[in-house]
Amino acid sequence: MVWVPLRAARTDRRGLPRAPRHRCTNMSWEWLMGWSWSLDGLRDFIATGIQSFRDCDATALAAVACLLVLFVWYCYHVGREQPRAYVTVNALMQGADANGLQNGYVYCHSPECVRCTHNDGLNQKLYHNLQEYAKRYSWSGMGRIHKGIREQGRYLNSRPSIQKPEVFFLPDLPTMPYFSRDAQKHDVELLERNFQTILCEFETLYKAFSNCSLPQGWKMNSTPSGEWFTFYLVNQGMCVPRNCRKCPRTYRLLGSLRTCIGNNVFGNACISMLSPGTVIAEHYGPTNIRIRCHLGLKTPSNCELVVGGEPQCWAEGRCLLFDDSFLHTAFHEGPPEEGPRVVFMVDLWHPNVAAAERQALDFIFAPGR
Repeated sequence: MVWVPLRAARTDRRGLPRAPRHRCTNMSWEWLMGWSWSLDGLRDFIATGIQSFRDCDATALAAVACLLVLFVWYCYHVGREQPRAYVTVNALMQGADANGLQNGYVYCHSPECVRCTHNDGLNQKLYHNLQEYAKRYSWSGMGRIHKGIREQGRYLNSRPSIQKPEVFFLPDLPTMPYFSRDAQKHDVELLERNFQTILCEFETLYKAFSNCSLPQGWKMNSTPSGEWFTFYLVNQGMCVPRNCRKCPRTYRLLGSLRTCIGNNVFGNACISMLSPGTVIAEHYGPTNIRIRCHLGLKTPSNCELVVGGEPQCWAEGRCLLFDDSFLHTAFHEGPPEEGPRVVFMVDLWHPNVAAAERQALDFIFAPGR
């Protein structure tokens, strides 16, 4: 018996055995047969599913059908809802440039302005914003905000003359003209530790007044007498990039504050300067959800802040906290040689506004709404 070696299988360039040619010619036929079997299997699967539904309890099928109809209705309702047009803070500021300033605050006289409108249209807009927030997140913890928006007109009209926020009043918040340092202890201590940093950046800015009466970035506010200047880093929830680049360390400090209001139109941070002989007219702030903090930078003699009829004096390197929804005024009656009164002003959250309420208020009063 002679042993004859078998012929080795041919391989391709990768060393893999090649498929016989007759197999390649049959591949298309096998694929078509497999596809037809797949269609038969799909038809059997659908028929089995229909039979399973027929065998199910009619009550369960009705419940599933109702849920499906509700889901389709919800998708249709959300899809057809058209977004409403909202006034932006940029439009507010443009209106302010056209109409001027009053009592140091921006008034645009626009019926669409969130801050300057005092009618039912504003309440409807706020309620729509609240509904949109609750749809995206939750109604949990929104009781006071819902109550405040629903009865905003009554709250604002029936408030005693000593406290009348112009835009939004959140009910059931503790009310007092001044707050102790412990109300926002962390942020107060952080600001006071950085007193020299803020002061140095102010002094650099102040040198520009030797060349012109109103340097770039500063604003002059309306007062009965004297001059009141402000240099905003954050104005009504909007950063002022050019000014922030001139005070980089102060601006970075704002990011370290735990309770700084930076995401809604009630949040501001600025350097406020009163020249000797200046009196700021009595006025109310827009809301009671915030505490206004003044860090004294330059505090000459005979300078006072009066909130709710109670006078207080600033001190250099110390913070003074007050609720500016109370009727308040400030004046500098010191001698000219002592120079201006200067404070760094920043708006902080009222300590009794809960975290969920802060998030909702940031959404409702966002600068772009």
